[in-house]
Formats: sequence, C-alpha cells, structure tokens
Amino acid sequence: MDITIHRPGELTQSLRGAWHRAMDESPEYANPFLAPEFTTGVGRHRAGVRVAVLREDGEAVGFLPYERNALGVGRAVGLGLSDCQALVHRPGVTWDTQELLSACGMSIFEFDHLVAEQRPFVPHVTGTFASPVIDVKPGDGGYPEWLRATYPGLAKTTLKKERRLGRDTGDLRFEFDERDPAALRTLMRWKSAQYRRTGRMDRFARPWIVDLVDHLFHVREEHFTGVLSVLYAGDRPVAAHFGPRSGTVLAAWFTAYDPELHYYSPGLMMHLRTAEAAARAGITLVDLGRGDKEYKDWLKTRELRVGEGFATRAHPVATAHRLWRRPVRGLRNTVLAHPRLRDPADRLLRTVGTLRVSRRGDGPHQG
Repeated sequence: MDITIHRPGELTQSLRGAWHRAMDESPEYANPFLAPEFTTGVGRHRAGVRVAVLREDGEAVGFLPYERNALGVGRAVGLGLSDCQALVHRPGVTWDTQELLSACGMSIFEFDHLVAEQRPFVPHVTGTFASPVIDVKPGDGGYPEWLRATYPGLAKTTLKKERRLGRDTGDLRFEFDERDPAALRTLMRWKSAQYRRTGRMDRFARPWIVDLVDHLFHVREEHFTGVLSVLYAGDRPVAAHFGPRSGTVLAAWFTAYDPELHYYSPGLMMHLRTAEAAARAGITLVDLGRGDKEYKDWLKTRELRVGEGFATRAHPVATAHRLWRRPVRGLRNTVLAHPRLRDPADRLLRTVGTLRVSRRGDGPHQG
C-alpha cells in the first residue's frame, strides 16, 4: 500500500473523481460529511487539514481526511462538527492502522462518529453509539397525505398546529432549497441564541464556523450541496434548517426556529417538512446524527452505529492525549446515557444559559 499526503487544495480533479467514485460504490460512504467538498471547506479555515491518499498499483483507492497539529495529535476532520467520519475507500480495500498513522505523522487519531464498517479501526474503538436515521421515500399526494401515512401518531397534532400558525401569522410556505443568504443569517442568529439559552457552547460565536457554513451554503456539486430549508408564515421565517446533502443522503445539521413561536412546535414542523421534501428531491436517507433527543425517537425509522475512540502509536504524546481526553469523554457519555443524570444536567445548563443571557441583556425570546 502506497500512502501520500496532500493538502485539500492540492487534490487534482482525478483524485477528487476517485474519491467520489469510492463514495458511490459503498452506501455507507454516501454521507456528505465524507465528501472532499466538506474537507476542502474545513481546510480553508484549519491549517492542519490533510488528506491521506491510499494507492494500490498506482490507483487511488482510499482517502482519509484528518487534522494534525505540530505535536502529531490528529483527529477526524471537523471533529465536533462532522456527524460522519471514515476512511473512504473502494470495496475490498483494507489498511494497516500503524502504517497509516506513521505515514500521516500522527501519534494518535481521535474520532467520535466513525462509520461502523471501518474494520481496521475497530480495535481502537472505545464505544459505539446510536445514530438515528430516517429512510424516506416519496408519498402519494402532498405533504399532509405523506405526513398521515408516514407519522400517523404525529400527523393530527402537527397539522392542527400548522393550521393555527397559518391563521395567527400567515399562510405557510416551505422552501426546501432557499438561496437567500439573509435567511441563513437568520438561522445562525436563532441558533446562536438557542446555544446561549441552553448553556451550550455557541458555535456561531466562532467566526471560522460562520465562514465555513457560509462557504458550504454556496457549494453546488453532485456529491455535496449546501441545502438551506425555510418554513415561512406569510413573509416571516418561523423555522429553518441548514445541512449538506450528497446525491442520496441529507445530513440534519443546524435546525432552529423563532423562539417567539415555540408553542407551535416549529422545530418539529421543520424536520417533518424537510424529510418529505428531501424524498421528492431524490434523497433516500436523512441522517439525524448521534445524540439522544425526543424528536429523533419520534422521527427515526432505524439506527446506524457510530464509534468513538483513539487509534494510537506507541508515543508519549499519544499516551498523554488519551489520558486527558478519555475521562472527559467517559463522563460526558455516562451523563448522556442515563436520564437520571442527563435531565438534571440539562436543567443546570439551561439555568446557567438563562443567567448568562440575562446578564447580557438579551432576554430568552430574542433571536
């Protein structure tokens, strides 16, 4: 196996084409987070992004995007943002993990959403987790008919709330692929406020993440398109979602809504309308991402498994990094896995978020 290392901007059209073919040949690698366009986008803002290209008999057959710092600490590209990670390869290709890490100059490689089929990495997985997905297919008729057939338990309540929202605010209109950048700014503003209210890290307080999302919004390729979906009541946006899509998979990434309208459940409306429109747009799978959320249990048709862990070489830096990171992950996973711990922790974060927002003078219902 021959392994060469490239900056994302150095990938030729031939290499990008080989990467796309590897995505097409294996359904588990069809996720847009595994496309070269995502890696290239992250590479515009993260200096340590590289791609390992695996070759057999001179032919490119595998691609591992990663980030590496000066100490040789590596991680999956976009760790903390990406909901799917893998060495994308053609069927039947395998690799030696130690050889791969050595070629990449990594003493350790950290991941948290690794595709389950990555067998050479299996010995390095410290835990596996459910990642809910929706298998979607076009329905007969319009959105109400699809909703009643697909989610009969949710249909009556949701349609009733939609009618009430239409009467109170304006006729509902849904745009699956909205191209207005102002709508994207509204979504990021809502999401930023939501992060602060709930005590979470505000991703959109980081300029590079704002710039990355804005860049991906403008990417329009066969294997990667940034899709902004917006639900309007009259001319007023009430909920929005932004996520990347490949030819067949839509990744649910950032969803937010106007907090003044929370009692209508606009976030759930957004997910349902996005799934129905995705089916009409040729998508067969909506990936909701790892995490325990009530709405995911309502919407999912099945679950994939993703792994987290650390692939390592014998090196002091690898040992130190693993000793530092693994307890933090273990504590987080323990809290998330047990409702008796998760619910009080969530309430505490919301209380902290409310106090933080109040001190800043922007109350909890402002976007």
